[in-house]
Amino acid sequence: MRASNHLIGLLNFLTFLLSIPILGGGIWLSSRANNTDCMKFLQWPLIVIGVAIMVISLAGFAGACYRNTFLMWFYLWAMFFIIAALIGFVIFAYAVTDKGSGRTVPNRVYSDYYLDDYSGWLEERVSDDSYWRKIGSCIRDSKVCAKMGRNIGGVPESAHSFYLRRLSPIESGCCKPPTECGYAYVNETVWNTGGGVVGSNPDCYSWSNDQEQLCYACNSCKAGVLASLKKSWRKVSVINIVILIILVIVYVVACAAFRNNRRIDNDEAYGETRMTKAHPSRIQF
Repeated sequence: MRASNHLIGLLNFLTFLLSIPILGGGIWLSSRANNTDCMKFLQWPLIVIGVAIMVISLAGFAGACYRNTFLMWFYLWAMFFIIAALIGFVIFAYAVTDKGSGRTVPNRVYSDYYLDDYSGWLEERVSDDSYWRKIGSCIRDSKVCAKMGRNIGGVPESAHSFYLRRLSPIESGCCKPPTECGYAYVNETVWNTGGGVVGSNPDCYSWSNDQEQLCYACNSCKAGVLASLKKSWRKVSVINIVILIILVIVYVVACAAFRNNRRIDNDEAYGETRMTKAHPSRIQF
């Protein structure tokens, strides 16, 4: 019985440790929400799940140490619902980021991004005008485009060097015009029309060399945000899937150990009663 309690306590300590990377993933998404992706609600479910696992693991650990049956039942039931919530979060994250990716551009290392390649709940939320004003303002305030500038030997980066850069989705979608528009490179965030704008993409006419405007109103910028979100969520989801598998294994072992603990308690009580009846004491009090 004591060994079972030790095992349950050890498993609770392990789930406590597993809550740390989940919480860390939520905090990482939160930092990106403030500086890069600018979607400020997606991280909260993960943070809540991480904190809940941490608190419930401590309750289970205390229940194992002090043999408190109520705390152990609370741990097992609460952990069941948390595992279900984590499964739901992983499924949701993959479902809303299932479609869309960058399009390759001839003679360029970076990709271009088109809103038509995306669909679903997340695309509708990002494209909503009232919500996009907040996202666009966040991207502008993050200075992500201003940070693109490079000097090589004191000389601004050439067009050839720029074309060989691996731009992030937001840098490609928000800080430059779409390649199909035919703009001529001057520097990372200044492009001239040259012989005139070509192509029928509305973003070609939304581009502005005003550093406060650039392509923040472009559909390509919205697509870049969606691509960046997809990349961030997929990274966190891979970690969550690994942790989820470990959590399920730990939970099953904890359930087996708890049942074994209860069986031992019941057998001991039953054995004592049987012994008393089989060999009654000569002296009855």
